[in-house]
Amino acid sequence: MSDTFEFIDGEYATSQKNKNSLSPSLTKMCSWLDVSRSGYYDWRNKPASATSLRREELKTFITYFFEASDGTYGYRRIHADLAAHGVACGLELVRDLMRELGLRPCQPRPWRHSLTEAGDTPHRIPDLMGRNFTTDRPGRKMVGDITYIPTWQGWLFLATVIDCYTREVIGWAMDDHYRTPLIEEAVQMAARNHRLADDAIFHSDRGSNYTSADYGATLKNLRIRQSVGRTGICYDNAMAESFFATLKNERVRRTVYPTREHARRDIARYIELRYNSRRRHSQLGYKTPHQIRYEFEDQRLAA
Repeated sequence: MSDTFEFIDGEYATSQKNKNSLSPSLTKMCSWLDVSRSGYYDWRNKPASATSLRREELKTFITYFFEASDGTYGYRRIHADLAAHGVACGLELVRDLMRELGLRPCQPRPWRHSLTEAGDTPHRIPDLMGRNFTTDRPGRKMVGDITYIPTWQGWLFLATVIDCYTREVIGWAMDDHYRTPLIEEAVQMAARNHRLADDAIFHSDRGSNYTSADYGATLKNLRIRQSVGRTGICYDNAMAESFFATLKNERVRRTVYPTREHARRDIARYIELRYNSRRRHSQLGYKTPHQIRYEFEDQRLAA
């Protein structure tokens, strides 16, 4: 019955707003739809139910968190944001309300491998990971790779170093080339700004830059053990690839970069001010990389 009254109310409000003399009167609409005029007024004057008020309140919160994520969060991450702010509700309710609101997060495109070229020279760098990227502390296992960002000036290349424990991008570098100095700059940033373990490992694929003698010497000077995956096995470096997919889905493909410098500043902001500090990660129990790092430091100091 409420649906009928809602229809009548909407039509009547439209006719009054437009001052259309040809629109049917309230009495005629009630008669045509076989409801009483008094029933319509009773419905209109009835206070909103606690459930409907609660749903409207949740919609306000959901819209706020969705917009704060720049339209990237699905219902699971929105639910985690609500819980973190003390707003209790069910996961499926969040999903239903997002559908009602028409809120759809940006969707990732099909996965593509990033830019690394296998080296021609033989080498004896071992695979120290063995597809086991779990670890008990930050700074012990790291992965990295290179990708490219389109700008009107040409490609901008991005090299990363990602901590396996926190999923945080702890080192990064960007330039108009993808030669060895680019990946050296990224790993040097990681060693400079973060406390690495004595037995720290950096893992990559068998790209020619990552297997070069110069890069091996850089890792040795930083006291980082070098590890490479097997040729043609993309899963050996899936963590690094996953970050690139997220970056391009949530930022790069939704932005136009006139210059490399424009892209460099925007991507640096995304890494430091969103991905590391604010973006909830499904593999971290919908916590952020910084949350995981701070929790570890708190536990270490309390021990």
